[in-house]
Amino acid sequence: MGEHTVKKIHPVPDGNIIKSLSHHLGPPQTKTKSGFSCCKCICWSLCALITLIIILGATIGILYIVFKPKVPRYSVDRLTISQLTLNLDLSLYARFNVQITAINPNKKIGIFYQKGSHLSVWYKNTNLCQGSLPIFYQGQLNKTVIHVALAGQNQYGRTLMAALQEQQQTGRIPLDLKVNVPVKIQLGNLKLIKVRVLGKCLLIVDRLSANYKISIKATSCKFRLKL
Repeated sequence: MGEHTVKKIHPVPDGNIIKSLSHHLGPPQTKTKSGFSCCKCICWSLCALITLIIILGATIGILYIVFKPKVPRYSVDRLTISQLTLNLDLSLYARFNVQITAINPNKKIGIFYQKGSHLSVWYKNTNLCQGSLPIFYQGQLNKTVIHVALAGQNQYGRTLMAALQEQQQTGRIPLDLKVNVPVKIQLGNLKLIKVRVLGKCLLIVDRLSANYKISIKATSCKFRLKL
């Protein structure tokens, strides 16, 4: 047999086919920078937020170390009743006078007592009277005695009076003094934001009679600061 020469045939692309493919695939795409810019912006925001948190935490830590803040202490020293009357409409009118001692134990912190404070005396779940603290400034390591007048009227006077008289026979009447006082803290020459002193004092008294000396047999107070 004679030698056969094998020829490899390579197809030549048709120009029309290439144009058709190019039309369907569209023009060549270039990378957009919008996605990269968005990621970069988010990263910068997170870094700024973390830095701010670190600075704030460090500032609070330094202030705590320098000023060593302590919660003010309060005590109820005396309670008197100037009026406890059952009115003709069977409502009960009560007027109490409370003596409170406020102690600021801080060496470098002053306390501004603001307008809008609220104090109230309760017997179980019944509000007897309410009042407010005066506006004043208490300096460092200061002890201040405050006299507060509280007054109130309850429409269920006859029922309330009967319950108080029955409780009085035991010689132990439980009362709750609730405190909500806005204050501003002063660190040196710097005034901070307003916070609130929230507290509750449980008092056990021997009687609730007008114009008689009332003995406080026991007292227990808890206070905290709320931003």
